[in-house]
Amino acid sequence: MKIIACNSNRPLAEAIADYLNINITSATIKRFSDMEVFVEIHENVRGEDVFVVQSTSFPANDHLMELLVTCDALRRSSARRITVVIPYFGYARQDRKSGSRTPISAKLVANLITTAGADRVVTLDLHAGQIQGFFDIPLDNLFAAPVFTNDIKIRFEGRKPMIVSPDVGGVVRARQIARRIDTDLAIIDKRRERAGVSEVMNIIGDVHGRDCILVDDIVDSGGTLCNAAEALIKAGATSASAYITHGVLSGGAVARVTASPLESLVITDSIAVTEAVKLAHNIRPLTIAPLMAESIQRISEERSVSSLFD
Repeated sequence: MKIIACNSNRPLAEAIADYLNINITSATIKRFSDMEVFVEIHENVRGEDVFVVQSTSFPANDHLMELLVTCDALRRSSARRITVVIPYFGYARQDRKSGSRTPISAKLVANLITTAGADRVVTLDLHAGQIQGFFDIPLDNLFAAPVFTNDIKIRFEGRKPMIVSPDVGGVVRARQIARRIDTDLAIIDKRRERAGVSEVMNIIGDVHGRDCILVDDIVDSGGTLCNAAEALIKAGATSASAYITHGVLSGGAVARVTASPLESLVITDSIAVTEAVKLAHNIRPLTIAPLMAESIQRISEERSVSSLFD
């Protein structure tokens, strides 16, 4: 197999390649002076099984365009199969019409990736499961649950953890973690007044005296997460922590999290870790490289990927 690293998260691509004991394929992915994307593959990929690693994180449009142009370059270089590995799938929150005359951008992105020449997609913790149906090519939606579960068992050994979903929509994801560590589940019912602003309304479940662990797929501005942590502490929780797959952490999110009651915020490296995150005292990244690498290996060898999560 061949692995090509675009520019959004090269450290993750290198960690995946190291796990698989192969070298990243030599390629140039750069900009012209007017910011056009240019891609050149420096190794023969004819008849090869090629995996392109690229998160469509900030700047989302630039990284998406890099991915599309790379796929086109590989298709025109006669690669046998092109699998795009998108640890963080940008535009996933635009999975439906949220109002009159609004787009379904996740579907548009799916069409672009397919048209560019991708034969398969691998991603992690899609914001909305129905996005799998937007693609007419195979899509493997991996889960960070095994990575989180192992860390929770180590960090909370001898304590009384309780998994908490920060909203009703994330109950299925939170329940998976709760089942894996054999503990209770609570739900936070909130009302969102406008985009980016949330108000905690009620906690469903008894969190008094428990070490509460919030579980979700994306932390962006951090407002919902910090409000939830405050509500849990006020309700008598011993501590509040969070395990979130994708640390978007835009704007003043890092400062907001460091000033919050959160004992720790654990994120994965699906999005490249920034310097601000590295310096934050209560934000800790976990690597998903072994999980992604094992999935890539199984796809290349035509073995089951779902058995990773049994």
